Amino acid sequence: MFLLGKLFLLLLKPLTWIIVLFLISIVSKNPKRKKRYLITAFLLLIFFSNPFFFRLVAEAYEKKPVTLTTNDRYQAGIVLGGAIAINFFANPEPIQISSKLAADLARYGITDHSGVVPNQVFSWNTLFTVRGAIMMVAGGFLVGFGTRYAGGCTSGHSIMGLSMLQWPSLVATCCFMAGGFIMTNLFLPFILSL
Repeated sequence: MFLLGKLFLLLLKPLTWIIVLFLISIVSKNPKRKKRYLITAFLLLIFFSNPFFFRLVAEAYEKKPVTLTTNDRYQAGIVLGGAIAINFFANPEPIQISSKLAADLARYGITDHSGVVPNQVFSWNTLFTVRGAIMMVAGGFLVGFGTRYAGGCTSGHSIMGLSMLQWPSLVATCCFMAGGFIMTNLFLPFILSL
């Protein structure tokens, strides 16, 4: 069924028919028919490669944009909820990690486990170091690039895509996991030792 769908999509593309008409005009023995196929192929090529006609057809299928109204109460609720969560529901206790992980991190100079993320790696002071620039700037760029390249984020593919049995989401999730294992075991020790 998958191959049938791909074949159907290939037959719907105008470039396929333009190439077929060019090929027929090349192998045709009848000069009158040869000229007719060649002219038809050129006219179709001019028509379908014209940006004006392409936009006209593409815009016919687009939905009209919906104007969103600003809801100040909703935005204020988000800010207020974040402030309440930070000030009233924050756990003042240091983050509990295993002693083996604490020993491994101590080898790289990371001993402060009081926050959700270690301050020796993620802070304004370390942003302008080599380690901070790689972790925050290059890492942020790679996350954005990977999200765009994979057609979605890890949550979208791993939760929604897999629950809908999407093959691309399974491939993307396997690549996310493989990339995470490679990064954690090969690259991260090198970056943290900088």
